[in-house]
Amino acid sequence: MRLPLRSFCIFRSLICRRPTTADARRRNSSSAAMRLVQFRRHGDGGSIIRVGVELGEGLGVVDLKAFDPSMPSTMRELLELGDKGLESAHRALASGQCLVDRADIQLLPPVSAPEKVVCVGMNYKDHCLEQNAPIPQKPIIFSKFPSAITGPYDDIILPTESQEVDWEVELAFVIGRRGKHIKEEDALSYVAGFTVANDVSARDWQMNRNGKQWLLGKTFDSFCPLGPALVTTDAVKDPHNLNIRCLVNGATMQNSNTEQMIFKTAALVAWVSKFVTLTPGDVFLTGTPPGVGVFKKPPVYLKRGDVVECQIDQLGSIINKVV
Repeated sequence: MRLPLRSFCIFRSLICRRPTTADARRRNSSSAAMRLVQFRRHGDGGSIIRVGVELGEGLGVVDLKAFDPSMPSTMRELLELGDKGLESAHRALASGQCLVDRADIQLLPPVSAPEKVVCVGMNYKDHCLEQNAPIPQKPIIFSKFPSAITGPYDDIILPTESQEVDWEVELAFVIGRRGKHIKEEDALSYVAGFTVANDVSARDWQMNRNGKQWLLGKTFDSFCPLGPALVTTDAVKDPHNLNIRCLVNGATMQNSNTEQMIFKTAALVAWVSKFVTLTPGDVFLTGTPPGVGVFKKPPVYLKRGDVVECQIDQLGSIINKVV
């Protein structure tokens, strides 16, 4: 089931067209900054993924493969091309060609099937304070399976195995090039961009079952809504000074700022790369601010019919219905 306000219809046309004057005015003024997306047109039978550049949140998308048939079909493949891939994407955007209307496409998660989904626990000072927990001295790292990733407007599926499913809005970033033992001062050059994530969590499995290991409670199918776009690093003035919010049925549950992050992006890249090789497309979820359901008095958990919206300034919002 899809949210009616984000419904998508069949492509009206497969022919590249030039944008209107209004479309051109909306284009990002930066020569390098882009909002990269993955999308699908319903006429493809649900099997073909395409990569595009969004003119702005909710606006039209330049179809990269329509502009240049040699372009890759997935974000991960685009990132693996390095600067060459991003330069090609920018040329497509600058051309003013192959623009498709937003109403004609279904946005997918900006990255699908990454090699790794790296998550950071207890990474907001105000989140530690709400549970009277000490500030971590080193990053607390766990993971989700890539199969947990779902689209920015897809449904969150409540598993029958859990009665305590919770929300967690998070700033996410995506690795743009391969690296190991990365120095912190070089780390940001390995980041392709930022996006919005919801680290959906089954608290009963995370906190009380399976030896209190976090993995199973974090990685049910659909437990990682992601999107709406991969916003390249040069489009984000300061990723550690962004307002971050989560709303459930329109009521604000989380409201903070990424300045509260204990370990910033560069520190996380450097730390994790001590242990594993990072590859293009790897997704990092950087922790959540206070206001999660488990620490409310009494606790509040998601139920069928709820609508969860996660918002981060400059990046956009994802909206997911609970079914």
